[in-house]
Amino acid sequence: MAEQSDSPLARQTLQWLESLHAAGVQQLPKPRPLRRAVPPPAPEPVIAAIPTLPTPPEQSQAITSGAPTDKPAALFESGDVPPAEAVSPASTLEILSAEVAACAKCHELATTRTQTVFGVGNPQARLVILGEAPGADEDRLGEPFVGRGGQLLNKILEACRLKREEVYILNVIKCRPPGNRNPTPGEADNCRPYLLRQLELIQPEFICCLGTVAAQNLLRTAESIGKLRGKVHDYHGISVVCTYHPAYLLRNPSAKKYTWDDMKLLMREMGQPVD
Repeated sequence: MAEQSDSPLARQTLQWLESLHAAGVQQLPKPRPLRRAVPPPAPEPVIAAIPTLPTPPEQSQAITSGAPTDKPAALFESGDVPPAEAVSPASTLEILSAEVAACAKCHELATTRTQTVFGVGNPQARLVILGEAPGADEDRLGEPFVGRGGQLLNKILEACRLKREEVYILNVIKCRPPGNRNPTPGEADNCRPYLLRQLELIQPEFICCLGTVAAQNLLRTAESIGKLRGKVHDYHGISVVCTYHPAYLLRNPSAKKYTWDDMKLLMREMGQPVD
């Protein structure tokens, strides 16, 4: 038998293949044709399959006023190479889901979760709904937004004349934080390559961020949800509307009117006004 290579790339490739095998993946399908070019021709970079290192706090800013923080591999300059562990070769959402299921980057989350919660919905959706993290119900069932907050989200979508299966729903991180605490910055950074790859494979035209954690992590900003809502942001060519998380609305019903204003703004941007 040939001697096994000790190179980091060989070890990482072997670990990835073993993770896919353990998750039941027997073959790697060809990627589906892209609906639009990635990246589109523009002077600024677009969503990356390979993200850069986390942006330093002093450089963090709302996407509405700054340059993108994640660059495609083709745009990396000499010496500007991301860590190998940030690279996901997954060519479909199914393969990426199996990779996420085997992830153990965050020891606490990996040892306390029931299962990972990857995402659900139309893989070619125009609209992605982005939350922060799975809760107890989501951890048990393996699907995002299935508890009381999810029931309210379904009603919001219905009011917008949308069906749950028409959109794609996912979270910033794929494991439930113990006690439903907020994800730590390190946990969000560990999961960010999976989020970016999901967005690249889905190629949505619109993203709706639910709550502070989702909005701040996607847009790389420290602005509060109160300041981020009520306007349209640009994330590498994707229109982003931020609003309050359904769990917040359950505790503060008076804020529902602001979320409805935000959803009407989103639907106008999508060309499907409901006001």
